[in-house]
Amino acid sequence: MRSLYVHVPFCPTLCPYCDFHVVRRQGGVVEAYLERLAEEAAALYERFPGPLETLYFGGGTPSFLRNRELEHLFRALPWDVHSIHEVTMEANPGTLNPERLELLKDLGVNRLSLGVQSFQDGVLESLGRAHGRKGALRAVEMSLEAGFRTSIDLILGLPGQNFAADLREAAALGVGHVSAYTLQIEPGTPFAARGVRLDEDLEAAAFDMAEQVLGAVGFVRYEVSNFARPGQESKHNQVYWRAGFWGALGPAAVGHYPKDEVYSVRATNPPLPRWRAGEAPSLEVITPLEHAREALMLGLRLCEGVDVNEIEQRTGLELWERLEAVVRELEGQELLWARGKRIGTARAGVAILHRIILRLWEALELTKTE
Repeated sequence: MRSLYVHVPFCPTLCPYCDFHVVRRQGGVVEAYLERLAEEAAALYERFPGPLETLYFGGGTPSFLRNRELEHLFRALPWDVHSIHEVTMEANPGTLNPERLELLKDLGVNRLSLGVQSFQDGVLESLGRAHGRKGALRAVEMSLEAGFRTSIDLILGLPGQNFAADLREAAALGVGHVSAYTLQIEPGTPFAARGVRLDEDLEAAAFDMAEQVLGAVGFVRYEVSNFARPGQESKHNQVYWRAGFWGALGPAAVGHYPKDEVYSVRATNPPLPRWRAGEAPSLEVITPLEHAREALMLGLRLCEGVDVNEIEQRTGLELWERLEAVVRELEGQELLWARGKRIGTARAGVAILHRIILRLWEALELTKTE
């Protein structure tokens, strides 16, 4: 295990589209969270004491913690944070100021992922965001001036949004990374209750424009929803997309660990109250065939594609003989490309990637007895 995710569930606002595990801070809850996190981190360190290559603080809004709480958060981790190549913290624009940024740098953070979402005040208000256009621009400016590798999140294809203007704004900022997503209406969220509907054709057009506008200033689309200047790609997120292993700390955090006799185990922590009480994570056994399915699904999101030969070596399964005929068919339709056993999604296949993955899964003829 060379990567670690830490979930910080506290948020200044609960956005109506969000289905992540987030809570408001209230008396004593942050202190209790930090104490429990230190216990969980110590136990994980006993199992995986080796050095980390990536560390990611997600949420929630990790930067919403107060300065002394941030210091406590980093003290809770037994690993040498300052030796880690990439230490990312998610941050909302309204939680940053020069003093906070200096503290984060001293603690070992070297990459910030800013939840900008849009530069249009009306859109931000509809999303329930606490910041406005000016706050977003100022946060990006301060992060870059402080020397952080800076990524921004954008949501595209929103009702009433001029997504071309948002993309042009992002392209002009000087950041090294842009994550551009379409809004998903998740069950149980206020947006779902309001019956918010999205225009799929508008979303497709937004992604086409993202590739054009960001590509014109040197960004490369290295994953379906992620664009980076060369060398600015998220190393931590690539662990997920390459179906690697990572540890996880905090309520509702999900880790992926190797396990003998099967292939791996996915461990999902319970929500905050039960996690604080010490309840163990729920475990999902991942068989070699299930790993192969996931590796194909995730790897085809990457522009580099996925090497079927590597999956075969990891799992001990013979996959190519099942996949090759379908790969050649999809290649002929210009939906996939293939170089040896490495396959990737062609431009025309991005919009129907889900259907392509289902075809490949069917080709594997997976059964519960395999």
